[in-house]
Amino acid sequence: MPTLKDVQLKIAGVKKTKQITKAMNMVAASRLRGAQTNMDAFRPYAVKFAEVLGSLAEKAGEEANPLLVPRENVKKIHIVLCTSDRGLCGGFNINLISKAESFLKENREADIEVSFTNFGKKGRDWAKNKKQSIVDEYLGVVGGRFDFSVALNAGRKLIDEFLTGTYDEVYVIYSEFVSMARQTPVLQQILPIPPIEKEEDGIAEQDENKPFLAEHICEPSPDELLGEMLPRNIYVQLFSALLETSTSEHAARMAAMNNATKACNDMINSLTLAYNKARQAAITAELMDIVGGAEALKG
Repeated sequence: MPTLKDVQLKIAGVKKTKQITKAMNMVAASRLRGAQTNMDAFRPYAVKFAEVLGSLAEKAGEEANPLLVPRENVKKIHIVLCTSDRGLCGGFNINLISKAESFLKENREADIEVSFTNFGKKGRDWAKNKKQSIVDEYLGVVGGRFDFSVALNAGRKLIDEFLTGTYDEVYVIYSEFVSMARQTPVLQQILPIPPIEKEEDGIAEQDENKPFLAEHICEPSPDELLGEMLPRNIYVQLFSALLETSTSEHAARMAAMNNATKACNDMINSLTLAYNKARQAAITAELMDIVGGAEALKG
């Protein structure tokens, strides 16, 4: 049975851990508000941009721009993996890395060469341990303050490599923020730009609540506009993925630290109970010694 001193030291250590987890929970909650505000402000722009781009691509046709044309033989795939720089956020990074591992396994079976661009230390470290080809790495972005220039610089490199034939397809793996309790890993193709999925006319007519997609009048021609808008679409998709991942990281860390604080409370209650039992046992032993000594003197 542990001594009173040992139990007291454990209780003091758990209380200090509780202070740290509670402080990290408050910091994550504060950063989450700012990240979620930026994400919510950018989402409508990204959705409308994709809608207008889909309308233009439909008018111009698939052959209007090389960024729209899929490769016949896909031999080289590039993955933009978005993870956090720090841990202590539950299964956030594990879920993203598992998504990358499953996709990597599928392409290995098809004898496809895969390379990585890593946002975050956790994804970078995983790629290094797995001896994957790392082309670029961006640290200190996810979870911190960043602007559109980060996605702009990364997107330009991806587009240049795609047009020169270095990559046949480019994907981004990020965490979609659904709610405070749910962040979903997403695998999205960004190059070549996939066609906008459209429902069949019969199904669309039955759904009266579906918003009407307006037909956009283009000036100048759709071909000229696509030359400007398609590269920007890559930047928008990357920036949106970084915002989603950053918000998801703070939400996951806040939930993990909240659970850790609750676990500390449970441990403190359990250790306090053990301390009281040990103290009671010590008092009982002392009383038995006293009574035994008194009885010995009487004898």
